[in-house]
Amino acid sequence: MQTRFTAAQLADPDTAASERILRKCVHCGFCTATCPTYVLLGDELDSPRGRIVLIKDMLEGGRPATPEVVRHVDRCLSCLACVTTCPSGVDYRHLVDHARTHIERTYARPPADRAIRAFIAAVLPHPKRLRLALRAARLAKPIAPLLPRRLRAMLRLAPPRLPPQQRLRREVHAAQGPRRLRVALLTGCAQAVLTPSTHAASVRLLTRAGAEVVTIGGCCGALTHHMGREPQGKAFAAELLRSLVAERDGHGLDAVVSDASGCGMHVKDYGWQFREDAALARDADDIAARTRDVAELVAELGLPPVRRPGGLVVAYHAACSLQHGQRILAAPRELLTQAGYDVRDIAEGHLCCGSAGTYNLLQPAIASQLRDRKLANIRATGAEALVTGNVGCAMQLAGPDALPVFHTVELLDRATS
Repeated sequence: MQTRFTAAQLADPDTAASERILRKCVHCGFCTATCPTYVLLGDELDSPRGRIVLIKDMLEGGRPATPEVVRHVDRCLSCLACVTTCPSGVDYRHLVDHARTHIERTYARPPADRAIRAFIAAVLPHPKRLRLALRAARLAKPIAPLLPRRLRAMLRLAPPRLPPQQRLRREVHAAQGPRRLRVALLTGCAQAVLTPSTHAASVRLLTRAGAEVVTIGGCCGALTHHMGREPQGKAFAAELLRSLVAERDGHGLDAVVSDASGCGMHVKDYGWQFREDAALARDADDIAARTRDVAELVAELGLPPVRRPGGLVVAYHAACSLQHGQRILAAPRELLTQAGYDVRDIAEGHLCCGSAGTYNLLQPAIASQLRDRKLANIRATGAEALVTGNVGCAMQLAGPDALPVFHTVELLDRATS
């Protein structure tokens, strides 16, 4: 694609990076076939190719975002199926991230939109605030039909009950048998409140595999980053990065492990995010290179001996952040099969379930359509349970109309205990 940025515009590192990305796009259209919003809506501007044109015009013209640009960029899930499909290597991820930051800086959203985004940014990354909000949501469920669609979506996703509150402080768990390596397990923010059992299963599985595990709390910054709130997202990321560097330098770290694939994808991108930060760039590169999804690391170490073969028929839902973002496809399925589970693939497995971080809160109509489509494909597998590697997908696909949902490590822990 031909671009016409000025020398002054290209002096900005983000614009220069976006210009290089734009020049790789050849408008071939392969991305449209795998884009969930284009598949649903059939609008060229709701495809990656269409959004790229909108973003190029906005950035090249140096103009504030328009309502049209905002509407179509907001509808993007950042599922990255287009990146997997693209034959030209277009880095759409960082381009749309730049567009969201530009939108946040230049566009005055309607008051209701601003309020809900501010609420999400102020609550979700903070476990104590999130727990209080979820308790309040349970009380508000009886009046859900009277509320606006977005608030109804929030209430639908709130679990009927919360697990017991977990301690979020740093803890060290010794390896079972000879220590093979030392890892930091990220306990994150929302998952620490919603499914702390996942972290507990990860600790048991990793220590069984010979890892000493230290738990490190703190939001990775992904939630606010993908809303275009760059300063807030970077502040969270920098705080977590410093904690991990302190652990690496103080006691040693062979790997950083995430059992929420959205968080793992984001931490693996710290090198890009801090590339212009003289103080943090080198450490960001190092921590990103050490980061592994929990299934990725268990596959590297080898699954501990299976003591109770699973014997359950499960449908495996590959989270977008795992299959498209981290390009981890085989490891979770292979581990589940080794553990004795009958693993069924889901038709249209490349399509997003509609969770996508905060997407199901901000775009509930499209998210609901994607959920219904995904659940229909899951039911067609004949499985008894659903397995996934990301808390957002688990929350999106749970409910009275769905199969029981497990995290991959929960079933692996059960089989090897």
